Amino acid sequence: MSEQSIGRWKADFLEAGKTALTAGRSGSSTREQQLEAEVEDLTQALGEAAVELRAWKECAEGRLVPSRTSR
Repeated sequence: MSEQSIGRWKADFLEAGKTALTAGRSGSSTREQQLEAEVEDLTQALGEAAVELRAWKECAEGRLVPSRTSR
């Protein structure tokens, strides 16, 4: 590796850091907002799956009778 390559990588790294810090001051980026929405959706889906699994387990143990619409 040459000193020139290392110098270029360092300059690129520092510039990207400045850009990231500036973006951080202005609030969440669009990508961060998308990821937060996806996390919220996945958390909700996981909760719903956990409730359904619990109902199926209770049904299998004879503590709950499934509805006719359950599959």
